[in-house]
Amino acid sequence: MASRRELLNLGVASGVLAATGGLAALFRETRPPAAYAAAPATGAAPSPAVPPFSVPLTVPPTLRPVRRSARADYYEVAMRPGRAGILPGRHTDVLTYDGGFPGPTIRARSGRTVVVRQRNLLREPVSVHLHGAATAEADDGSPMNTIAPGASRTYTYANEQSNATLWMHDHAHHLEAEHLYRGLSSLYLLTDRTEERLALPAGRYDIPLMLRDARFDENGQLVYDMDDAAGRDTILVNGRPWPRLAVQARKYRFRLVNTSNMRIFVLGLADGGEIVVVGGDGGLLAQPVAAPVLVLSPGERLDVVIDFSRYAAGTQVVLTNYVGPGPMDRVGQIMRFDVGERAPDRSAVPATLATLAAPAAPTVRRDVELRMDEPGAGVGAYVNGKSFDPARIDTEIRWGTTEEWTVRNANVTIPHNFHMHLVRFRIVERDGAPVPPVESGWKDTVLLWPGETVKLVATFDSYRGVFPYHCHMVDHSAMGMMAQMRIS
Repeated sequence: MASRRELLNLGVASGVLAATGGLAALFRETRPPAAYAAAPATGAAPSPAVPPFSVPLTVPPTLRPVRRSARADYYEVAMRPGRAGILPGRHTDVLTYDGGFPGPTIRARSGRTVVVRQRNLLREPVSVHLHGAATAEADDGSPMNTIAPGASRTYTYANEQSNATLWMHDHAHHLEAEHLYRGLSSLYLLTDRTEERLALPAGRYDIPLMLRDARFDENGQLVYDMDDAAGRDTILVNGRPWPRLAVQARKYRFRLVNTSNMRIFVLGLADGGEIVVVGGDGGLLAQPVAAPVLVLSPGERLDVVIDFSRYAAGTQVVLTNYVGPGPMDRVGQIMRFDVGERAPDRSAVPATLATLAAPAAPTVRRDVELRMDEPGAGVGAYVNGKSFDPARIDTEIRWGTTEEWTVRNANVTIPHNFHMHLVRFRIVERDGAPVPPVESGWKDTVLLWPGETVKLVATFDSYRGVFPYHCHMVDHSAMGMMAQMRIS
């Protein structure tokens, strides 16, 4: 079993935490892949230094509806350029939802419609995708369904799904990677009665942590180079570099969202303290899972509870990242929790969180191969050997069917992950082995290390239309690792 020091030396993990009882994840006993090594990109100047934990964590504000009806909440959002004080003493040009980096949070409720009018005040077309949501084709924010500069579009979200931590980001093809990198992301938190009946930490003890990386020039401006996994050496949480958070000695709920273009995080508390996972991409798990290590690829979410009452006042606890690429003295830490005095705490993590029915039996089986040219061999990216063509339908699906997809990462040095629009799925097998409990809930994005295979089951019974599926290491998607399915 690998120690944390061994993980740091390896640089690459190849599994997720299984059940309680310590480090039960399996990690590949190999050197780091060339495209995912723990070293700066060749010729890349390091970002300006920021003393770790020198700035406080900030939380994106909640957006208020401009109007409410009996069944719907209405919002107005403007996508526009902005300036953010990310690095101390510097101002960075960013792209924003309503001026925020990241944008403001929409809080929604299952069964109650949300209508968002998005105005594009940028110089390039955009497309707003609500990641993890079941939406009609017209509201999906697909790569070619863009909003021209100066125009607006209204998106309608019926919210006919259970509680989940969702998020918005740009999806305009060939532009999405840089637009996301420069700031077009925001949270969409969906709740329901199941979640509200639980005594999980709530209110100011329920805190989103939007994780990402970035590279800055000497003037504090974002530097975007396609597929620059190793050069992005500054870790941001809610847009703040290596922040600190003052916490009381009680339980907190954290919604971890990986909004990076490329970076995979392997997270844990530096002291090895227990983290309890209560939810994933698609909402609450059936039961909580105790975990010292969390694996989070771009687009994935984990909902966790940390109990700080086990620490004495004055304790400082660092949230650590155990893998590269990039210099580990920079990318190896995320943020710090500064523990204060003990506080009243009526919250609890129950033994049962939600009822999750077993996946339906599939009647159709498909194979999906993700691949891109290995380093030095080219710059192509493919799904089943084909680069994305918006005029091509790659998969025809009959509405109402349940399908099993076997997704394989055919690369030997490059990790990928896999995201489906419209539907949530259940992972039923990972590399021929049972699914670890932390991956047992509803998912919409799944990580595949080089050579890995996962089997997933999805039922296509919500909307008809054309929807994409793709690698959510967004630079790979922008390079062509994307395909389209038509449900009819």
